[in-house]
Amino acid sequence: MSATDAIVPTVADGPVRTLESDKAKRIVDAMRVSVAARGAAGSTFDHVAREAGVSRGLLHYYFGTKERLLVEVVRRDCDIRIAGLAAQLHGAHTADDFIDGLVRGLSELVEGDSDLVTLMFELFTLSRRNAEIADALADLCRQMRAHLAASLTEKRDEGIVRLGAEPDAVAGVLLALADGLALRFLTEPKLDPSPTLAAAVAAARTLIADPA
Repeated sequence: MSATDAIVPTVADGPVRTLESDKAKRIVDAMRVSVAARGAAGSTFDHVAREAGVSRGLLHYYFGTKERLLVEVVRRDCDIRIAGLAAQLHGAHTADDFIDGLVRGLSELVEGDSDLVTLMFELFTLSRRNAEIADALADLCRQMRAHLAASLTEKRDEGIVRLGAEPDAVAGVLLALADGLALRFLTEPKLDPSPTLAAAVAAARTLIADPA
C-alpha cells in the first residue's frame, strides 16, 4: 500500500468500509504524530480526530479501535521505510557505497524523522500485549529484512560485494544494528555519534566486503 492509497480497514462485526484517501492519510498522520508526542496510551481518538480535522465518530466508524488505527500506521510506515532504504542503496557500485547508503539512511532517520523511531519502539511495547499489533509489526520487520536481503543478493550476484553470511542473515544483523544505534543516539542526544558509527561501519565490513 502506498502512502496515498485509500485505506480499507475492517470493522469488527461489520462490512469493510473504504475511507477516501485524503482523510485516511490525515488520520494516519495524526495518529503517528500523536503517538510520538504522547505515547500510545495518551493518543485518544479525541486527540487524533481534532488534529486530523475529522469527527471522533468517523474514526470509530472506519477503524473501530485505536489498535486497528495503529496497525494502519505501521503499514504505512513500512512503505516509507522501504522506499527510503531503496533510494539509499539504488546506486551502490562498491561495498563502501552500500555501507555508506545504510549509514546515510540511519542518519536521516535519527536526525530527520525521530518520530518514526519513537513510534516503532512504542509499537514494540504494545505488541507484547496485542496480537494484532504484533502481527503487523512482525510483517513490517519481515518486509524490511526481505527488501534489504534482496538488495544484498543483487549486489552479490553482480559481483559488487562479497557477503560474510547468507543475505537474509546479513540483513537481519544490519537492521538490528541500525535499530540499536537509533535508540542509543536518541537516548543520548549529546553523545558524539562519530566513534560509534565508525565502529558500526567496521562491524558491517566483516559482513559486506569488496569481492576477493
